[in-house]
Amino acid sequence: MEFIEKKSSDGCVFCLATNDGSDLLIHKTENSTILLNKFPYNNGHLLIAPIRHTAELTELTKAEALDIHLLTTRSIKALREVMKPDGFNLGVNLGKAAGAGIADHIHYHIVPRWAGDINFMPAIGEVKVIPEHLEATRKKLIPFFT
Repeated sequence: MEFIEKKSSDGCVFCLATNDGSDLLIHKTENSTILLNKFPYNNGHLLIAPIRHTAELTELTKAEALDIHLLTTRSIKALREVMKPDGFNLGVNLGKAAGAGIADHIHYHIVPRWAGDINFMPAIGEVKVIPEHLEATRKKLIPFFT
């Protein structure tokens, strides 16, 4: 609800988080960034975005596209090591109509999944059950990117 009800004109959350040393920042390269999702679907839900502000997948440079792919595979390796998930959901929502909560800055979702996880809770009870605080997850993942 914090995200839905917030009416902010402070700018792009991805640009701000990447440039202000946010607590959500996991890793930053010349072209891309890895952030924890502040409103995760599951523990370890990561967002990978180009540093350059763009909404279009087709506007990514080859360097940005490659970097995002490499950070995605690196993130999956780190999450497998740290959180031991049984699988992953990977996705990109292009545009509001496709479900993008932030449509003006393209970003990829990596959502760890476990057999029998409780991901159905938001659908039936308007409740999210996240057993680990974001900062604890961040501390576990940062060593894999240093």
